Amino acid sequence: MNSYNRQKYVNAAKEMLEDNVFRHSLALEACMGSLYDYFKSYNLLSDDEPTKEDWMLAGLLHDIAYWGETKADHPLKVNEVLAKYDLKVSDTVNHIIKTHGPSITNIYPKKKAEWSIFCADSLTGLITAVALVYPSKKLADVKLTSVMKRLLKQPKFAAGTRREEIKQCVLPGGLNLPLDKFVEICLKSMQIVASDLGF
Repeated sequence: MNSYNRQKYVNAAKEMLEDNVFRHSLALEACMGSLYDYFKSYNLLSDDEPTKEDWMLAGLLHDIAYWGETKADHPLKVNEVLAKYDLKVSDTVNHIIKTHGPSITNIYPKKKAEWSIFCADSLTGLITAVALVYPSKKLADVKLTSVMKRLLKQPKFAAGTRREEIKQCVLPGGLNLPLDKFVEICLKSMQIVASDLGF
């Protein structure tokens, strides 16, 4: 992400966000990068898909305004918050971010980048919650079967998880991914950056 000078955006997010929201943002950034790589490797990206940098930057910054007076409509306030740091995102990245909260923005996912952020947003929290019930509390120890069990069979576990959004990864007009494959990609991506996430 050199063309975006990623570290400046990371620093802004770290300063603006509560620690758990910041770590969630790093997790979603990782998921977005791995999903892009998966689709790219199977030639499943259309020519008008945003770049990998755009996918990942959207993941990193999607909740940058999730605090204070901008919290309620945070998907619409990204550049307003970034302006405090003399930063901004492109219209493309801003559009991806808006699709993670369609109930707020009335902008719904169409491209794979948009479906990815929409479906993966809540999944990162579920994966984190699963890791924290392991004795080791380590992402490295989390098994796909554990995440799937709690996603599908234990609705009271991490009850705030938007399970129906995650499950939309299977839609033919969206990501068209089996649920277990989608979860696996995101889990592995978070395990790769586990040291940054702190567990």
